[in-house]
Amino acid sequence: MSSLVQGIGRRTINSVNHLLDLFAFTNRIAGILLRRHKTGQKIVLRFTSEQIYFTAIEALPIVLFIALITGSMIVIQLTRQFGTVEGRYILGELIVVLIVRELGPLFTALIVILRSAVAVTVEASYMSVLGELDAIEMQGIDPIHIICLPRLIGITVAILCLFFIFDTVAILGGYAVAWTVTDVAVENFLEEICKAISGIDITVGIVKALFFGFTITVTSLYRGFREKKAMTQIPPETSKAAIECLLYCLFINIIISVIFYL
Repeated sequence: MSSLVQGIGRRTINSVNHLLDLFAFTNRIAGILLRRHKTGQKIVLRFTSEQIYFTAIEALPIVLFIALITGSMIVIQLTRQFGTVEGRYILGELIVVLIVRELGPLFTALIVILRSAVAVTVEASYMSVLGELDAIEMQGIDPIHIICLPRLIGITVAILCLFFIFDTVAILGGYAVAWTVTDVAVENFLEEICKAISGIDITVGIVKALFFGFTITVTSLYRGFREKKAMTQIPPETSKAAIECLLYCLFINIIISVIFYL
């Protein structure tokens, strides 16, 4: 019994210390973000553009495919259930709740986690193991500024763009599939969507995208920047980074939804 209590206490202390270290790392990155640097702006801009290209442009095919499949399934199922005249308004509300408010931000974040978060963690881990971070510091360059800032801006901007693309393709693509390959009634579908969606839904989507981008980037870089002595430590850290990013995004999604809708 005592060993069980000790194990729980040890895990709790380690978790608290991990969160405190993560908050300290977040505060350091936030300080860099708010501070204007006179040097290295061209490099930061180039790295930011490359990150946006990798996270958003190269991820477009998978985002479009998942959005089309998701939107088609939701629209077809809900239209069959609420396709009557009386259920039109309910149909629009459900589409907005499922796609715009919840699935759009979460699926976009999941795609970015599986692609960019893992890649950023591996890249930063290799730089840590091979001593590249120390070499950058020895040249008088802050690694947080030259490495973290471009990835933070790039991933956040990419998630924001992908969120709008996902929602648009899911709704319009789902409508197109339901209209062409099924016999469900989709008259006035887009009109009901326009009636159901509001400015607060768009605002919440933007807020979620910004928080998801910041959280995913900080968590990935934190795991990547942790001191490592061997290459074998990289896979476990990468796995932990992906899981933590997903859990944090789910938690943030719940908190934001509660604040705006309850």
